[in-house]
Order: sequence, then structure tokens, then C-alpha cells
Amino acid sequence: MEADSVMIWPRMEPFLLGVLQVAPSSKLSLHYLRKMATYVRTRDGCFPILCWPMWRHIACGKLQLPEDLAWLYFETFDLLLGHSPEEKLEWAECLSQCSSKSELDKQRSKLSVDTLQFLLFLYIQQLNRMSLRTSLIGEEWPSHRTRSPSPSDREAKTSSQNKNWDDQAHLSFVQSHLAEILELLAEPDQLSQSGQALRDCQISLEAVRSLGLLLEGSFSRSNAVQPVHRLLNKPPLQAKAGYCTLSRSFPLYKLLSCLQQILILNPFGITACLHSGKKLAWAQQVEGAMKRAKIARNTHTAPPGSKMVLMSQVFRQTLAKTSEKLTGANIKIHRCSEAFIYLLSPLRSVSVDKCRDSTVVLGPVETSVHVHSCHNVRLVCVAGRIAVGASSHCTVHALTPTNPLLLPGNTDITLGPFHTFYPSLEDHMASVGLAVVPNAWDRPLVLGTEGLVNPESACYRLLPPAEFHTMAVPFKIEGDTCEVPGELPPQYQAALDEKHKRIQDWQKTVMEARLNEEQKQQFQDLVEVKFHEWLLETGHRQELDSLIPPTVTSLKDPNGPATDTHQVKDIKHIRIGRAVGQSPMAC
Repeated sequence: MEADSVMIWPRMEPFLLGVLQVAPSSKLSLHYLRKMATYVRTRDGCFPILCWPMWRHIACGKLQLPEDLAWLYFETFDLLLGHSPEEKLEWAECLSQCSSKSELDKQRSKLSVDTLQFLLFLYIQQLNRMSLRTSLIGEEWPSHRTRSPSPSDREAKTSSQNKNWDDQAHLSFVQSHLAEILELLAEPDQLSQSGQALRDCQISLEAVRSLGLLLEGSFSRSNAVQPVHRLLNKPPLQAKAGYCTLSRSFPLYKLLSCLQQILILNPFGITACLHSGKKLAWAQQVEGAMKRAKIARNTHTAPPGSKMVLMSQVFRQTLAKTSEKLTGANIKIHRCSEAFIYLLSPLRSVSVDKCRDSTVVLGPVETSVHVHSCHNVRLVCVAGRIAVGASSHCTVHALTPTNPLLLPGNTDITLGPFHTFYPSLEDHMASVGLAVVPNAWDRPLVLGTEGLVNPESACYRLLPPAEFHTMAVPFKIEGDTCEVPGELPPQYQAALDEKHKRIQDWQKTVMEARLNEEQKQQFQDLVEVKFHEWLLETGHRQELDSLIPPTVTSLKDPNGPATDTHQVKDIKHIRIGRAVGQSPMAC
């Protein structure tokens, strides 16, 4: 087998889920990471495994990072690792029993990470480092583009502005920085005093194993995806990369040349999904608002960790789905407006990007939910982590074991407790290892351009209890969950009890009025008129109208015969009111 038949590409998840969506601290530059790489190799208790107390010592004592920021990086890296649901639930139970900072520190001290992989994780935070030229003129200089962008150019640019999703940016970053990445894996005695590789520098096979955090690949004739060290340790690449069986190592410069020659764009990335991903069927997509909606997925071919579903330009529609096609997938919801989106399956990660005036309700999200450049979006979710950046007038109802991240550029963000359920919610939570405690929804970390910001000066608020209502998910699904998981915070439960009491008092007043039949009818008509006026004023009329199930004839596939309703949808709808409108879309 020829070496040319081997393909290696950047993994998606370290960049998608591991890189914080903010410019990194200057203390994570290559200069400081080189010093850290030497330090951990020469200190007991730092290599090959790095525990939280030693990282805190390095981050706070040597790099002068705030402890909360040091823990944020450590915790984010741990989110990437393949812990089983049982391990996550056990960890959550232990954290929930900590009643003081000393107990919390003691529990955190049990957490450790692979030292070299953690170094690489810190290094790739540079992905979102702001370029001075880019910030001044909007794109890298010099630019050869003198023509107006074509529609395909605009679509490609739009899809790639978030570098965490942009596989082109991942490839470019690795190609440009691969030499520095390999230098971080070298033994200190293989480097010059400035931290640069000596001419005969060797990288051990064990160190190359850590490179598997960033790179993976396959033989072109095989569908099996393997970590990079396994590919490099097989005959097609052994000679080309210069592997020595006696020293079990690679010459750095030969390994660098080999990898740079065979690196390709991730075949399971967003670019491939946009161009060749399987298009998903919608209940209605020919006329009206649905004409411009786009949705695609690669879940039928991609390996775990690379499965994605892309949804774009859903406008004035309700999209509802619970399906194995969504389970474990990374979801991107892009440029949706006046939409109601329910994705009620266990998900890997979710990005809500450039959406407006919409509601997004999610099943449990194993890793992170990122809201970026959104306006007037309501997000409801259980998630490992929640981050909001460059957004305005958004409300997040969350259950999360980690501190929500408020990134630069936010205005008028509202944080509220998780306030809904659907029948299979608790089963889905258990399947991804998310528990009801600890719940840090009301303790955000605010990140500015220079690090952590005082939360009291941030542009966010906690939802006042007087404005709190529970939310009903208007679909019938199999399952046993019949209430919001966990307990509502006492002040919010008290506010709900007060509202229920007012309703009971109102009903009692109506009963005691002893109205005759004609008066009852007049009263009912008046209430209905006021109710429909309220629906129109608040925009809830559209939400209710879009929940009405369509007739079978409205579910025709433009390329085939009419489809039975139960074949198109996985969710049955509850009929509400007498409004007539379009149906939720099935994906």
C-alpha cells in the first residue's frame, strides 16, 4: 500500500467544542506554553498526567491567570474527553455534595488530564486570536479579490465566519502551526534555549499519541477512522515519516514534512456536509416561507464526534423532531427568523448563530450550547455548558452543571431557571450523563477582551420571579417525565404558586357571580376576544397556528408521491385552539 493512499485531517471536536469563542489570554501564547512544556517535563506530579492542583499552581502562580479562568480551561478540556454517562453522573453527585470551597477544591483535585494533550488544547485557543490586519480591513491582506462575491462565495463566507465550525480554518491553522505544535511535544533536551527544535530533534511515539487530540485519518480504501499515531506506525507512512523502531521516535522535521504533504480538509466537516450531505425531508418546502429553508446532515456516514446537522433560514415555521438522526450530533442552527425549533433528542453540541425573534428548545446537550450574534432569541436547554456572545435581548432558561459563559459583545441577556419538560427528558439526560444538580444557571462567568469581568458590571440580569412562567412542550412523546426535572428555585416556585392562587381566586369569583346562560356566553366571548388580542400582540398566535397538523395531501414530496403523516413525523402534535395554519416541519 502506498503512502499516498493515506489521508489525515484535523479533528472537528477540539476546535468546535474545545476552543473558547473569545481571543485567548496573552499568557497562552507560544512563548509561555514553551516554558510550561519545559516546566511540566521537569517537575514531579506534572507529567505524563497533570492534576488540577498542579495546573492551578502553573496557571495562577506562573501565568498569573485568575483561578476561575484556570478552572474554565481545565473543565472545558475535560468536557472533550470520552467519559461514560455513569462516570459523569457520579462526578455530578460528588460535586453536589460539596458545601464549601475547600470541599469543592478537594473534589476537583481528583481530576487529571493528559499533560501533552492539555498543552495542545491550550495552544489551539489561538484559533480565535484577533489578527490586527483582519480587525482593521475585515480580511487578511493582501486580498486578490477584486470582484463582487458570487452567491456561493457569500454562502461559504457566511458558513465559515464562526471559526469553531469552519473546517477550512482548522486545516489552515494546523498547516500554519504544525511545526510549533510538534515542538511542544519534544523533550526539553531536544530544544534550544528559546524552545525551538534542534536540527536532529526527535519526537517519541508516545508524544505522537497525544497528537491524536488534533489529527485523525484513514486509508483511502477503508472507512475506518484511526488516530494519527496508528497511521504513522504502519508501513505506508513509517518510512516516509522516518520512524525508528529502535528509539521508537520520529525525526521532527521529517514527520513535519510528511504530515504537511498529506493533510487534507476534514471529509466529515461542514464543507463536505454543505456540498454532499444528505438533504432532509421537510413536511412543506415548496411554497411560501419554506422555499428558502435549507437542512442537511452527514449522520449517515460520519463517525462519532463528526456527526452534524445544519439548519439554515427557517422562517416563520415550527420545526419539531425527535429522532436517532439527531442523537449524538453537532447541530448548527443558522440565520433562522421568527421560528420555533424543538430538537428533542440527546445532542452532542448546538450552535445558534445569527438567529432572530425565535424560540429554540433542545433535548439534553452533552457538551456545549453556543449562542452567537443572535437577537431576541429564547433558548431552553439542559447542557454541559452554555455560552452566549455578541447577542442582544436574548433569554436563556438553563439547567447546567457549569457556570454559563457570557462572552464579549452581549447586551440585555436574561438568565432564568430551566422551566419545561417532555416525557423522555430524564431518560435522555441519563443517556448523556447530565443530572439535575449541581445547577449553576444563575452564576455566570463574564469574559471580556482582557479576561474575566466583574459580573456586577455585566449586561445581564437574572429573570425576576414575577416574570417567570413554566413552558409547555406541545407534543406527545413516549416517556415517564411528567414535571420539570429537579426543583425550581424557591423564589420561582413561590411566584408560580401565587399565580396559581390568583387563577383559583378568579375561578371562584366567576362561580360566585351566578351568571345566567346568556351572561356566561357574553363573558366567554369577551374573554376569547381579549385572549386572541393578546396572542396577536405577543406573537404567540403564529406559534399556535404552526402547530396545527396538516392534511395528508399537504405532505407531498416534490419528487414523489404523497407521504403518510406518521412516516414524515416522529412527534405527534397536540391540537390547540381553533386556529388554522401550517404544520411543524419534519427533518
